[in-house]
Amino acid sequence: MSKIICSIVAVFSIFHSNISAQYQPRNLSAADLRKANDWVDQTYRSLTQDEKLGQLFIVALYTNKGEDYISNVRSLVVNEKLGGLILMQDDAERQINLVNEFQSRSKIPLMIGMDAEWGLFQRIAAAHKFPWAMTLGAIQDKNLIAEMSAKIAEDAKRMGVNWDFAPVVDVNTNPSNPIIGNRSFGSDVFNVVNSATAYSNGLQDNNVLAAIKHFPGHGDTNTDSHLDLPVVSHNLQRLNEVELAPFKALMDKGIGGVMVAHLYVPALEKEEGVPASVSKSIVTGLLKEKYGYKGLIITDALNMGAVAKRYKPGELDALAFKAGNDIMLFSEGVKEGKKLIQEAINRNEIPQSRVDESVKKILLTKYYLGLTQYQPRDPKNIKYDLNNDSHKKIVQKMYTHALTLLKDDKKLLPLNCKGTHYYVPLEEAPYQTVVDQLNLHTTVIIKKPSEISTIPPNSKVIVGFHKDNSTAYKPYKISAESRKIVADLAKNQQVILTVFGSAYALQDVDISKVSTVLVAYENNEDSMTATAKALVGKTRISGRLPVLVNDNLKAGMGIDVLPSLSVRADLKNKELSKTVIE
Repeated sequence: MSKIICSIVAVFSIFHSNISAQYQPRNLSAADLRKANDWVDQTYRSLTQDEKLGQLFIVALYTNKGEDYISNVRSLVVNEKLGGLILMQDDAERQINLVNEFQSRSKIPLMIGMDAEWGLFQRIAAAHKFPWAMTLGAIQDKNLIAEMSAKIAEDAKRMGVNWDFAPVVDVNTNPSNPIIGNRSFGSDVFNVVNSATAYSNGLQDNNVLAAIKHFPGHGDTNTDSHLDLPVVSHNLQRLNEVELAPFKALMDKGIGGVMVAHLYVPALEKEEGVPASVSKSIVTGLLKEKYGYKGLIITDALNMGAVAKRYKPGELDALAFKAGNDIMLFSEGVKEGKKLIQEAINRNEIPQSRVDESVKKILLTKYYLGLTQYQPRDPKNIKYDLNNDSHKKIVQKMYTHALTLLKDDKKLLPLNCKGTHYYVPLEEAPYQTVVDQLNLHTTVIIKKPSEISTIPPNSKVIVGFHKDNSTAYKPYKISAESRKIVADLAKNQQVILTVFGSAYALQDVDISKVSTVLVAYENNEDSMTATAKALVGKTRISGRLPVLVNDNLKAGMGIDVLPSLSVRADLKNKELSKTVIE
């Protein structure tokens, strides 16, 4: 299969050694390859040792931390010859202006990265939010995921971003995982691989580098590595079958970057308490030597508690490079890190060839990303460009195809638009959008929990679990009070339970007496609009559960529901009209 993420071996005349990278544009000719190699060769020879070491570091750029902070970043870019930046919160226009400035000041173009798993909204509040990976994991047509990530790539390039630190390929087998959860495509390895492949292709086919994370697998942890060091205690067989499997599969497809996690995995690292990100056994022994990975290897952010509590800035960077990483992300000790790496080279603890290998990979990737022809970005109209109807159209398509019907015993869907229905909103988040959208097609009367006794028996009652989705890490648990209300309604009413939140919310909910259960995965205007249209039969329901919720709700479950007869008739008439016109 021809993809731009196929592997390349580039031969550099400087040491007559083979340096490889995973990323190249589509349809490169032999002349293009020679031109790329010549640029890397010439550029590498022009660098001082200090400039070479600078390429190994990426630091954070915030625009909400004041001018002193920005001045410090400016100093690092100019004086330490940084390899790149990771854009953090929050002002898109200011970020563009700074990226333009810093690119102009850099001898070697900067790699500009961003955590944009659900689009640039993850860091820029003015951008449009795309669905979380868990939602995407429910979509059966994976081409749609590639369509979505292509739009993310378009937004990234608009900002001057050339590396999206996504997708997450952790297999989320632990419902209590405090940091992955919604960021995972699910608990099934096959589904994670297919979803992540589509996501990565959408980025890299549009000249934005992907980075699969968090190697060797963060899906079964109880600790947030931002706070402390998680331990993954599975044996080697389990790791190979679950945690490591998606990474191996996507590496074989040529993904351009792998991010290494701050996790302690005893089966892979014998020295107690050593995080994967500074483990030579894991980064070099497993990732580079056993798996033969040739792409860019980057640490997870070095300011995270899992490692920042254990190592000093600079010391941590040197350990990470010694372990085999090419790039130290979110470094807080660039100058000291460079000094310690050079001292280790002088003591023959790190060979100079390690610097050569990493820097050449970095340079080759930058060349293929087009950074040698960097054009300054125009900050004008950036908010509109990151959030307009083109985004909304794609996003609602994603939510529509993710909707998952787990049961419909009484065939209540699609709703009869001529009838009267009742809506009971539960939990803590906004719900008005779904009611307003339903009322465009049918009649819905809102009933508060205190008013449910006034609903006539045997009515069609839509119950909405509306969970706070302001971040991907909010709790999904349903209160005992809400669970009791559902049970009480199910005794005398035809209940359609709709979950505007994680599918894990159904873990402790008794749905045995509930006729219909629909999972929408998220609570926002786009998801509620898509859900309302599906409930009244305007769109098809076709999603599948991406996670194992409990013994009764297993990954892969889902029921297809076609649009209403009237909608299907309209679609058929449109097709007939199109045929006649043609």
